[in-house]
Amino acid sequence: MAEKTYNVLFLCTGNSARSIMAEAQVTTLSNGRFKGYSAGSQPGGTVNPFAIKKVQKTGYPVDSLRSKSWDEFAWSDAPHMDFIITVCDNAAGEACPIWPGHPTSAHWSFQDPAAVEGTDEEKRAAFDKVFRQIATRLHAFVSLPFHLLDKAAIGQEIRKIGDPTIVVI
Repeated sequence: MAEKTYNVLFLCTGNSARSIMAEAQVTTLSNGRFKGYSAGSQPGGTVNPFAIKKVQKTGYPVDSLRSKSWDEFAWSDAPHMDFIITVCDNAAGEACPIWPGHPTSAHWSFQDPAAVEGTDEEKRAAFDKVFRQIATRLHAFVSLPFHLLDKAAIGQEIRKIGDPTIVVI
């Protein structure tokens, strides 16, 4: 029997960096168990070039990456989402659309590497740091025994992964 593929939507305000990197990582880390998507409440229209460089290293196809509105995923004909994870504090505080199917949601706060000012090396370092933080949380996420947990327990676990006071190894 084939294992279910779960759809995960990562939300950010601009959909240019954190949500893009999370989309690629969950898809490539999970060996087909998860399909990542990303969107923004106020998409900036472009994907940050430093995010593209990080995504390229995962093997995820960068030609399909684009900054898009979360409205694309609120329609009934959009892919059904199993999980919605906000990755920036601004998006977490905004009124989200009503998602079809009432997916499990959580907030995982990450600093915005696109907001870093300085040299290209400083910007690269910021993207490297956030990329590693996302990877750490996603490793914990894709390792959860979804087949053994009910929806409430899964929600509790993915919110725990995002809790900055809990160290995820």
